[in-house]
Amino acid sequence: MLNQGPVPQGACALDTAPLLSVSIVVYRPDLAMLERTLETLAAALRRLLLAEKTPLYLIDNGAPEETARVPAAARREPFELHEIRGQGNVGYGRGHNLALEQMRSRYHLVLNPDIELNENALREALDFLEAHREAGLLTPLIRNGNGEQAFLCRRFPSVLDLFVRGFVAAPLRRPFARRLDWYEMRDVMDAGRVFWDPPIVSGCFMLFRTDTLKRLEGFDPRYFLYFEDYDLSLRTRKLARVVFVPGVEVVHHGGGAATKGRKHIMLFARSAWTFFRRFGWKWL
Repeated sequence: MLNQGPVPQGACALDTAPLLSVSIVVYRPDLAMLERTLETLAAALRRLLLAEKTPLYLIDNGAPEETARVPAAARREPFELHEIRGQGNVGYGRGHNLALEQMRSRYHLVLNPDIELNENALREALDFLEAHREAGLLTPLIRNGNGEQAFLCRRFPSVLDLFVRGFVAAPLRRPFARRLDWYEMRDVMDAGRVFWDPPIVSGCFMLFRTDTLKRLEGFDPRYFLYFEDYDLSLRTRKLARVVFVPGVEVVHHGGGAATKGRKHIMLFARSAWTFFRRFGWKWL
């Protein structure tokens, strides 16, 4: 269990830092969804019974003239709000990196603005990390809005896997079902057991040891949107273990690039090109 008692004399300075910090990048956000994300995050934080406020870095990538309204929930307990704005749309990963130098926490949560956390999610997650020092990055059991498990852990993709999964209509995917199941790790991602070292995990909820994230220097800024989490997952595995913990549950209300129009398809393709050039091409 987490130890929130007094810090012993002579303890490392890290022990006096906030237990947890959180960063959320927004760009023209759905304010109702963002409010819900913050409300469920606050409820999960209260279960930790922390003495200090939790630093919340809200990074607004909108242009200065279209700055999003800050939801009321962000200004209430248990948050210590840090607004980062004025940089324009620098991309998802670079946005999170803007908070990196300010972080002094023991753990840091990279969070999407379309996530709902189970009330016990952070307690389960931090208890697990406290008990398993080898773990540097934790990914939760992610459910879709309909309550079904979303298989967002991945094996290394091929170009064909990405194309079929992202751009082929569901009825036409049936001949590729076995290979897509393998890519999505459905053979091992059991909602009832912990799984160590999935190669790639989703960027919608990435709970790091902050020192691990700092050693990695955050996300690779070459990705504007998409694949920055693939890249960071693979790099994390060189420093620490990655772990899927199904006792930590969240709901993700996100969607695929193909449903968001031509601009997102182009961003997806550009980031895929960067990813494969960096880690090696796998066509089939």
